[in-house]
Amino acid sequence: MDYLLQLAASPTAWVALATLIVMEIVLGIDNLIFISILTNKLPEQHRAKARRIGISMALVLRLGLLSTIAFIVQLTAPVFEVFGQAFSWKDMILIAGGLFLVWKATTEIHHSMDPEPEEKASVSNTVTIGFAAAIGQILMLDLVFSIDSIITAVGMTEHLPIMIIAVVTSVIVMLVAAEPLAKFINDNPTVVMLALGFLIMIGMTLIAEGFGAHVPKGYVYAAMAFSAVIECLNIARRNRHKRLLAARQ
Repeated sequence: MDYLLQLAASPTAWVALATLIVMEIVLGIDNLIFISILTNKLPEQHRAKARRIGISMALVLRLGLLSTIAFIVQLTAPVFEVFGQAFSWKDMILIAGGLFLVWKATTEIHHSMDPEPEEKASVSNTVTIGFAAAIGQILMLDLVFSIDSIITAVGMTEHLPIMIIAVVTSVIVMLVAAEPLAKFINDNPTVVMLALGFLIMIGMTLIAEGFGAHVPKGYVYAAMAFSAVIECLNIARRNRHKRLLAARQ
């Protein structure tokens, strides 16, 4: 208790908490975009449930990883070398996660550009398989993003309570933002393609970092923000054009 009171009275701890919360929320954007795109492919009555399960598992994974900080720190230790390039477990997980993101986003873009004929299957069977597959893919990416998130937290502060508060806060923000973000993506088809492009960029960033090439996250998120602003302007222009056409008719 004395330890918590000392933290609460420390201005440095509050600054670290605020900074880490912002960092965790920003890192959670990648996770949230993937969950939103994936759950939007499910039948409408299953989407909210899948989002809640995916984000809740992200919280469980993050808190579980926080309880094994000593193990998480060891993930950054080199395991083997290839042509002088050392690889740790963290590097291999980032590379695997990045490859999965690139593959998944590329597959989704292909399906959007060249949709396959609807299969003649029972609705119940399709829903069950689709829901299980969606949850499985969400959990896989939750693990990758959780490890990245916790390693970032460990690198920014040594105080476990600060890490826990920051992680829980970021996941609560994800829960609150999940529904409106998924609805916005679903209502604006062009945003889906933009979000898939974001996933490819994020996947390539993860792969690059896995191979030891540090990519400043600020550049990545600045590019995403700029693209999002342009898309919002396009959406506003289309909506205004629709209103003008409706007024003339």
